[in-house]
This record gives sequence, C-alpha cells and structure tokens, in this order.
Amino acid sequence: MSAHKFDEGRLMQLLVAPVVSEKATMVAEKNNVVTFKVLQNATKPEIKAAVELMFKVEVQGVNVVNTKGKTKRFGKSIGRRDNVRKAYVTLKAGQELNISGEAA
Repeated sequence: MSAHKFDEGRLMQLLVAPVVSEKATMVAEKNNVVTFKVLQNATKPEIKAAVELMFKVEVQGVNVVNTKGKTKRFGKSIGRRDNVRKAYVTLKAGQELNISGEAA
C-alpha cells in the first residue's frame, strides 16, 4: 500500500471538507465518485493515500480541479473568495463511502 510514503499527520489535514452540491451528488450516484475540497498543494497520490487511510476503501483514481476564487463586492470594499482545489475520488467497484454522518 502506498500510504507508508506519506506523513500521516499531513494526510489527516489534506481533506478539508466533503463537497455537497447537486453536481457532486449526481456524479456520486452515477459513477461511484466522492468529491472533497483539498489543500491547494495536495497531490493526487497524497489524496488517494489520505482517502484510503481515513475511510478504509480502495481508490481507483483521482481527478483534480482548480477553481479560481471570484471577486465579490461588499458595499464599497472589494474582496475575493479563496481559490478552491476539488478532488473527484473514484472508488473501485463494490466499494462504498458514507460521508453524510449516518451510522452505517
């Protein structure tokens, strides 16, 4: 298993939050894919190792999307949303991951 190459403390911080959106739900039901917000400097092998370590599932592949933060106005001042890096983690057939907090 590849989890031994990485620092376990870093792997625990790598996955920031699960993405809960219409698209994420649709992809999850259709292709057995879970979506996470991850750290900006996370690599695909690290993400794979982190998901396998934390959820005890087998990962088939990882796709990553970088989204630039939008510029937004708050009254007179202009602010900017953070850049987001999302990881679409494809699980192997027969594997299931429950992140909704329900007891399985």
